[in-house]
This record gives sequence, structure tokens and C-alpha cells, in this order.
Amino acid sequence: MDVMVTAVRLPRPHRVDVCAAAGGLLGGLLLWALGLPVRLAGQSPVLVDGHWPPLVPLAVTAGCELLRRVAPRTALLAGTAAVVADLFTQGSLATAVMYTDLVYAAVLYGTPAAARRIPWVAGLLTVAATVVPYAVWRVPEALLVGVVFGIVAFAPAATGLVVRDHRVAADAARLRAEQTALLAEQDRVQAVTSERARMARELHDLVAGHLSAVAIHATAALSLDEPATTRRALGVIRENSVAGLAEMRRLIGILRDTGGDAGPAAVPTLDGLGSLVAGVRAGGLDVTLEAAPGEGLPAPVELAAYRIVQESLTNALKHAAEGPVGVTLDRQDGALVVTVTSPYGDRAAPGAPGSGAGLVGMRERAALLRGTFAAGPEHAEGGTRWVVRACIPLAEGDLT
Repeated sequence: MDVMVTAVRLPRPHRVDVCAAAGGLLGGLLLWALGLPVRLAGQSPVLVDGHWPPLVPLAVTAGCELLRRVAPRTALLAGTAAVVADLFTQGSLATAVMYTDLVYAAVLYGTPAAARRIPWVAGLLTVAATVVPYAVWRVPEALLVGVVFGIVAFAPAATGLVVRDHRVAADAARLRAEQTALLAEQDRVQAVTSERARMARELHDLVAGHLSAVAIHATAALSLDEPATTRRALGVIRENSVAGLAEMRRLIGILRDTGGDAGPAAVPTLDGLGSLVAGVRAGGLDVTLEAAPGEGLPAPVELAAYRIVQESLTNALKHAAEGPVGVTLDRQDGALVVTVTSPYGDRAAPGAPGSGAGLVGMRERAALLRGTFAAGPEHAEGGTRWVVRACIPLAEGDLT
């Protein structure tokens, strides 16, 4: 039975760690060659005498430097064992210096739990290394043991914790900045999308009615060989062409936003419904207007109601059968109710094609003001009629 053995490969050491290991090892070898051991007052006696033993802890500590990032816990444990062994030899300053770096790296690159525990353990051991030797020997030089232990263990652990906290705070700040930038980009995209939808509604509402009238009357003029009818149709075509061109120029001026002394463009209100109905009547529709909305309507509500009536009359001009068209505006239960009815059925006169964008635009206008919108055929005593009904609350909306 074959057994597959998978070797666990550690990541390659960072090149900075390689340089630190090589520098520590070469520095330790130089100090060893010069015969500069490290012996402190109160240090444990030399159990392994000789010139060569300090090289073993030195080599082990240098090897641990290669693991300071990829395996900080293993490096610290092995380095601690090497430093303890070094205490019973002639000692090496390079071993002690590299060990301080291992403690620092274990706090900085280790797990969050290790980063919290190592400074506490190092602090407690430093206190113990200060108090116990002095209590045993009763000489001031014994305090140097705690000082050295604090320099070798506690100081690098505390430094690593401070640096780690700064890095965590910097990462959190960078993440917040990225999230803020992402939200800003989402807001920008949403604003652009909303503005494009608003401009699409404005273009459709301002120009589509005039172009529909032009298309219908041009078709009538081409299909009927009557000079009087053709002349009337051409007159309506000219009026709608001029009006549509003026609306288009006004809209282009808004888009360019040239500033200067030009004041804001006038926003249509319900006071202009009479002129709107008169223009549609000139196009051949029999329109009856009943408007009693009262005073004090919010501007967004007036604009939405005007555009809904305008688009409904444009659709009636393009698609409605012969017969009267009714427009009614009234307040009901804190809302403005707009109702436009037109004959529904086969059309004798030539019509104009529709894309359905008008119904979408009217529904969007009502929804922006938290209102409701419905359009469809309804059966009545006089026959089937196409009914457009919008109920817009009188509270301020967010339509702009």
C-alpha cells in the first residue's frame, strides 16, 4: 500500500530577513574572532567552557532570523532556547541583539493573541529578573540582570506592540478611505444615472409632443389631396416645429449651463395648462379641461402633474380614436389626482408610432414623489376609454 507523503514547504524568507541573518552571523563571527565575549555581573556560571561553544547559539539565532516573518512563533521559541544556552557559554553580543529582533518580530508579525501576550510575559519576567536576583544576592549589581532582561525582551516586545497598533490603525484608516471613495463613486454614478433619466424625461416631454404632431399632420397632408386640409396641416406643422425648436434650444442652454446673466429657466406650472390644451386643440383634439387643484401646491407636484397631462395629450394625439378627451385635476385626501381619458379603439386618421417611453416617464415622475400611476383601457357607458390616472401626494418630494 503506497503512502503519499506531502512535504510542507514554508514560504521563502524575505530578503530583508536574509540580510539581517547574514549581518548578525557575520557580526557575531567578527566579535568571536576578536575574542569579545559578553559576560555580565551575576550571570550564570560557564558550564560549557571553550572558544567554540558560543558559535552554536549564534548560528541557531541567525537561522531563526530567516523565519522572523514566515514563522515568528517558531523563530521566537528556537531563539529563546538558543539565548538560554548562550548564557552558559562565554556569550555573544550578536546573539543577544538578534534575539531582541526576534521578540520584536514575534509581536509585529505574529497572531493578535501572541501580540497581546508576549509584552505581558516579557514585562513579568523583567520584574522577576529584577527582584529575585537582588533578593538573593543583596548587591546593587544584581539589578543589572533585570535591566538587561528588560532591554533584551520587554523593550523590543513593547516597541513591536506600538508599531503593530500603528499599522492596524493605518490599515483601518486606509480601509475607511477606500470605502469612502467607493461610496462617493457609487453616489456619483447614481447621480449621473438619475440626471440622465431626468434629461430623458425632459427631452421626451418637451419635444415628443411637437414631433408627434408634425408626423401626424405631415402624414395627413401627404395622404389627402385637399388644398385646404394640406394648408392647415402645414400650419400646424410649422407651429409645432417652431415650438419644438424653441424647447430644444432652451434645453441645450440648460445643459451647457453657460452662466452669466441668464436667469433660471421657467418651470412649467399648472397655470400653463390652458395654453397646453389650446395648442393640442389646434392639432385637432377635442379636449375638455377641468382643473381645480387649489393654491399652495409644491413646485415638484405641479411640474409632475403638468408633464403627465402633456404626455397624456401627446399620446391621445398619436393613438386616440375620434372623440372627446377629458383632463381633470382635483385634490383628494391630501393628494393631487390627475386623470386624462381618451377614446380607445381603432383610429380612422393616420397615427404615429410610439415607443412606450412616455408611460415609463410618467410612472417615474409619480414614483419620485411617492405617488401612484396607472394607465389602461376601462369600460364605460359611452364605450371603452383609455384612462391615465396619477395620484401624487402634496408633501414635498425629491423630484428636481
